[in-house]
Amino acid sequence: MAAKQKRKLEDLSLDEFLVSGFESPEEDDSEVETPKQKNKKEATPSKSQNEKKGKASEHKEQLSRLKSKDPEFYKFLEENDQSLLNFDDTDSSDEEDGNKYHKLPTELQEGSSEEDDGDEERSPKKTKKAAESIKVTGKMIEGWRAALKKEPTPRLFRDVTQAFKAAVATTKGDGGGPCRYKVADSSVFNALVLFCIRDVYVTLQRMLNMKPNKDQKKLVLPSSSPRWQRNQNDIKMYLGGVVQLLSCLTETTVIAAVLKHVNQLIPYYLCLPKQCRHLLKQLLKQWSTGEETSRVLAFLALNKICRHKQEAYLSLILKQMYISYVQNCKFTSPNMLPMINFMQRTLTEMYALDTQATYQQAFIYIRQLAIHLRNAMTMKKKETYQSVYNWQFIHCLYLWCRVLSTLYPSDVLQPLIYPLCQVIIGTIKLVPTSRYYPLRMHCCRALTLLSSSTNTFVPVLPFIGEIFQQVDFNKKPGRMSKRPINFAVILKLNKVNLMEKAYKDGLIDQLYDLMLEYFHTQAFSIGFPELALPTVIQLKAFLKECKVANYSKPMRQLLDKIQENSSYITGRRQKAAFGVADAAAVAAWEKQTKQEGTPLTRYYSQWKKLREKEIQLEISGKERMEDLDLPEIKRKKIQEKKAEDKKEFKDLFQSDSDSDDSDMGLKIKSKKSNQDSDEDEVLSDSSAEEGESGNEEDDNDEEEDETASKAPQPLSSAALIKLAEGEEDVVEDLQLSDED
Repeated sequence: MAAKQKRKLEDLSLDEFLVSGFESPEEDDSEVETPKQKNKKEATPSKSQNEKKGKASEHKEQLSRLKSKDPEFYKFLEENDQSLLNFDDTDSSDEEDGNKYHKLPTELQEGSSEEDDGDEERSPKKTKKAAESIKVTGKMIEGWRAALKKEPTPRLFRDVTQAFKAAVATTKGDGGGPCRYKVADSSVFNALVLFCIRDVYVTLQRMLNMKPNKDQKKLVLPSSSPRWQRNQNDIKMYLGGVVQLLSCLTETTVIAAVLKHVNQLIPYYLCLPKQCRHLLKQLLKQWSTGEETSRVLAFLALNKICRHKQEAYLSLILKQMYISYVQNCKFTSPNMLPMINFMQRTLTEMYALDTQATYQQAFIYIRQLAIHLRNAMTMKKKETYQSVYNWQFIHCLYLWCRVLSTLYPSDVLQPLIYPLCQVIIGTIKLVPTSRYYPLRMHCCRALTLLSSSTNTFVPVLPFIGEIFQQVDFNKKPGRMSKRPINFAVILKLNKVNLMEKAYKDGLIDQLYDLMLEYFHTQAFSIGFPELALPTVIQLKAFLKECKVANYSKPMRQLLDKIQENSSYITGRRQKAAFGVADAAAVAAWEKQTKQEGTPLTRYYSQWKKLREKEIQLEISGKERMEDLDLPEIKRKKIQEKKAEDKKEFKDLFQSDSDSDDSDMGLKIKSKKSNQDSDEDEVLSDSSAEEGESGNEEDDNDEEEDETASKAPQPLSSAALIKLAEGEEDVVEDLQLSDED
């Protein structure tokens, strides 16, 4: 057939060939063979036919068979989804044959360094290049340092960035993919990182010909340099490596050094938004969870970025910082308080950059706190109470009080003062029981701060004075306490705390502090005598009822200072020549009184200094007590000497009768059992006093007396009976002193 077709083509003329329509013998053969192939496919499918036939054509044949098998479903497809039926079967054998050959693209695309790096990583040839990676040595680093100081060039800077990329890739653990250089030694890694931190910033400034800016407020971006485009890819690689290095570090000093370097490179990060976003994540992490130095440096970098790119980053950073603050103040301890205060102050500085953005976020989050409070007031369940009475809620209230106080006066934020005060007062009234007195005191401090800074009157004194009416300070404590209660790090007291002597001692101190702080904020007010009158009456009633000298003494002192300040304000007020309705004259009079000072303000300044010293001494005393642990040492010494005392007195004293021995043993044991709990409390209290005073000789004397008195207890001699009685007298004296 093919031969006949060939001879036929040879005999044709040019005009006849053109008229024939360029039909080739291959096409004729294929057309003839297609029905045969269909028959063969139905009988026994062959491999060659499956290779020729494409997936799209097979799918189209299946759909055609579906029309005969399930006409209803086929009709449904025609009505609802024509795209499943009408498609182009272009992936048949012709396309598969065409894919065997490479086709040139219609347009040439310009490749970047990132795409080149990605293609190199995908290509199998890169394995050979990885095996030929250049090993970085100390001599190479010294050579780079000398060359960069002499004359920095783009090629030299590229070599340094490639080496730095290889060094940072080792921190991943899996090598980080193939690189041009290889860093295998830890000393070389440290030297290379130190070299980059010290010299790269100066090199970039010289290479881009960046002149120092005289005006520090205005920031000159490196993208304004004509050499920026040529070095952009290398700078991008280096900045990404710095962020990756910062995410892998754990040593505090190294993190601080890298953060200082990051602060220098902020202008370069601002030119590259992608790298800047990665940097912000690491800075927020260091600000919320790092050490003290790292937190400060991270905050400086965040503040610098927000000051120069407010529109792009400020609202996002403020939101993330607030979320990090809430997450990190879930638990509060003496060690966590400085960190929480730092986060409050720095977050307030960030909110001060833009009051409009601050108002938007403050409105949302204060409203969120109010919704939690409303749910707790309406539902009255334990779960809803816990959503309000927790550290996160209290610290958020205090944060917004600090923000509004610091940014006052501000017409934008002024409307938020009243709703915030209402939320705090509602929090105090939610569960007004004695167990939540610590939480009430935290709320009162927040209201005092807000009232004094915003020149807004907030009725704080009724919530403080209510405690005098609810607590009976004349009632003797049910049990003695081993340590004082730190009201600064607790929100709720348990039933055992309410029975302790330390509870009332601490409560008097807290009431004294709160009332003095509030009266100090109002000491220069022209209406101070009228403001203090209810409190004066309440304190006088308390002093008449209270018979405990330790509680009445500080309250009497506070009452004297309040009355002294009231008489001082009254005397100055009588000399005034203006009326009450003249608000401007009243404001000028209060300003002058504040500048001159009042008796209460002078006393408060002295008391504040003494109070800070007392707090420092308490902290240092607790640190010393943690190391002493005196009660356990005494018990160990007594147990160790029992066997030795028995051997020593066995031959010297003989018992008169077995009954005497048993009687004496029972008597002494009964005395010990009755005084066991009191003795432990006395030992703990005496050990605390000894830890604060630091007298080690007294400790040794008391230990020797107790061991000498308790050692011969099982014996029945007259001398040992006297020693036992002496021990009883000592315990009674200590017990009386502790109750006083």
